[in-house]
Amino acid sequence: MRYHYVTVTQQMEIAHCAWCGRAFAVSGGSGRKARYCRRSHRQRAFEARCLAARMGLDSGEALVDAAALCRLRDRLYVLESALDDVEADLRGRPAPEEYRRAFQHLYAAAAPLRDSCVEPSAVLSRDAAHRP
Repeated sequence: MRYHYVTVTQQMEIAHCAWCGRAFAVSGGSGRKARYCRRSHRQRAFEARCLAARMGLDSGEALVDAAALCRLRDRLYVLESALDDVEADLRGRPAPEEYRRAFQHLYAAAAPLRDSCVEPSAVLSRDAAHRP
């Protein structure tokens, strides 16, 4: 008797969390498609929508922590400055060593942004404004 083996691979759909924006795998189960990567993010989004409604925010507006926004702006400024440095350093005919140093400089400026996230305290998304 001969056996035939078949491997079935399901392709996972990738979605982005409506709260934090990070990618996550969506299971192919029945029901509504997941919008959040964690249950806690779904809860935070609900609380933020409620606070936004109480504060009278318009559709698409968000309330964020000023210190977190300032930190993000600082990190973006560092990255912008590093890009300017790298563009200046690589003008002309740079040697391979200069490319390596430029990459290291750019990477050091970009690395702190990897896990940066400014979460809203209150947000009234465009779709939440149109719900009954």
